[in-house]
Amino acid sequence: MRDFYQLSPELQTERFKMLAAEALESWGLDKGADLELIKHRENAVFKVTAGGDRYVVRVHRWGYHSDDELRSELQWVEALSRSGIDTPEVVKTRRGAFFTTVGIDAVPEPRQVALFRWVNGVPISDLADKQDELTMHRRIGELMAALHNQAAEWTPPHGFIRHSWDAEGLLGANPVWGRFWELSHLSDPQREKIHRARGIIRRRLQDFGHDKDRYGLIHCDFLPENLLKNGDTVRIIDFDDCGYGWHMFDIVTSLFYSTYEENFEAVKNAFVEGYRSRRKISDEQLETFDLFLLLRVMTSCGWVHTRPETETARQFSALLAADLSIKVEAFLENS
Repeated sequence: MRDFYQLSPELQTERFKMLAAEALESWGLDKGADLELIKHRENAVFKVTAGGDRYVVRVHRWGYHSDDELRSELQWVEALSRSGIDTPEVVKTRRGAFFTTVGIDAVPEPRQVALFRWVNGVPISDLADKQDELTMHRRIGELMAALHNQAAEWTPPHGFIRHSWDAEGLLGANPVWGRFWELSHLSDPQREKIHRARGIIRRRLQDFGHDKDRYGLIHCDFLPENLLKNGDTVRIIDFDDCGYGWHMFDIVTSLFYSTYEENFEAVKNAFVEGYRSRRKISDEQLETFDLFLLLRVMTSCGWVHTRPETETARQFSALLAADLSIKVEAFLENS
């Protein structure tokens, strides 16, 4: 058999579809149910139609989360829902488990598989009407503040564990998303400057601190594509990267794509206005925006470096490397 990871994305998807079908029996669903691909980037995500009901089945990337880490993610999703924040409903297996693990010959490793109740909605990133963009970002700011409030007040269950987007997870020898300085599009002189910047940023993060007003559980992928709008309801999806980190890193992530737009300052102000309507955030924290933006570009470079097979990596690796180099130069000049 050809190496699975050398197969085209289409052929890999077909094999993941077979694995997802096999997993459906854990929920008492017919493995002959209709499965339709939604997304295959890190995880393979399918829409399931069975017996008149609709679900989303998620086949997880190998080795990204331990069983305890995945269980913790889904426990937080449930807790957010109970607090009144709209999230997808986690469907437990017939044995009451949050997920199952399935292996088939066509896929080289057994995979964790989770099931969610289908929710209607359109990703905010796909909305045709962009006229009310500032209102949309104000609403996103409110939602993020509500999520940060819940996380600050919630006591996780025993055994809860998620990775940390702290200085080690962002800048250490083995960052959560990969060694961004090894991205092939970077030159040796650029890498040397990146390493200098890493040392300075570490010290600044240490000074910034981990107080509860600025650090806690964060979504870490709060992008418009992960916010489903259905009428007046906006539902947060895809907690795959959630963990412990700085609230500013979450904020910067949500506004990341907008930083390249001409109306960025207006968008940022709308977001902050929405956030502050639900949660306090100091000017001191907001002044670190550019620092955390640099960290976000670094982590994005790590993502494409460790996932070169993805379409995202093929399209954006060179652009991200160039952006990182520019931002590092500016950072060092002002440090």
